[in-house]
Amino acid sequence: MEVHLAPDLQAKLLRVAAERGRDAETLAKEAIERFVNYDEWFLSEVERGLSQIERGEVLTHEEVGARLEKLLLEKQSSA
Repeated sequence: MEVHLAPDLQAKLLRVAAERGRDAETLAKEAIERFVNYDEWFLSEVERGLSQIERGEVLTHEEVGARLEKLLLEKQSSA
C-alpha cells in the first residue's frame, strides 16, 4: 500500500521523525495504527452506549447533576 501525503504534511512528518531519531515510515505506521485502534475502540464504545440506552440503562438529568456535584465536592475536600 502506498500513501501519498501533501508536501507540507510530509515535511512535518520528516521533521518530527528526525526530532525523535526515528524514520518517517515507522512513525507513520505507528500513527496510523494508533488512529485505527482508537477509531475501533470509539465505535465499540458508541455501540455499547447505544445498547445500554436500548435496555433503558440511562440516568436522568437530575441523577447526572447529583453525581457531578458529589464528584466536585469530593475533589474540593481532597484538595
